[in-house]
Amino acid sequence: MKDIAIYGAGGFGRETACLIREINEVSPTWNFVGFFDDGIPAGTQTPRGKILGGLDALNSYNGDLALVFAIAAPKTLKTLVENIRNPNIEFPNLIAPDVHFRDRNSVTMGRGNIINTRSAISSDCVFGDFNLSVFDNVFGHDSRIGNFNVFFTGTRISGNVKIGDENIFGASSTVLQNLKIGNGNTLAASSLLVTPIGNDASCIGVPATKFNFKKQ
Repeated sequence: MKDIAIYGAGGFGRETACLIREINEVSPTWNFVGFFDDGIPAGTQTPRGKILGGLDALNSYNGDLALVFAIAAPKTLKTLVENIRNPNIEFPNLIAPDVHFRDRNSVTMGRGNIINTRSAISSDCVFGDFNLSVFDNVFGHDSRIGNFNVFFTGTRISGNVKIGDENIFGASSTVLQNLKIGNGNTLAASSLLVTPIGNDASCIGVPATKFNFKKQ
């Protein structure tokens, strides 16, 4: 069994620790050694595991280590990944045992992805790196997912949707088929996207329209 740690000891981090346990119950794979977190003192014992330190401790960690990120904030996640210098760190994909693949052999993934329980992935899908799928999400056929995207509970991505990088999909949001989404967008909870969007937009409603939260 390979040593693994989680970056982020908040709620999502605790859920990810449970996911590691669930994977081990089906196929013993991981030895969970604890959390890295910059906001909690090293040595703190939490109900799910020990705090090993922050970014500096990770970069000086001695020994091979698998690491997953439980940070549901795309820009923060990207910054953390870019600041890891330790060559002994690798970034596996964590996939819940009950995730349903329509055709597993036709789905490709980069590194550092988390696909949580009760999710479904159709055929011929491509995932980049460090995408986080929380619970009960669906990815339609020929989905193309970039990097550092966060899909909150109940997201529905229809077939042949192209998604860039650093986007946030709120709980129970839906994207209709054949749409293209750029980078840095937020689709609000329970919203329905029916038109393509470019970059750095916030969209809300049914159908979803652009909304400037800064002016409110």
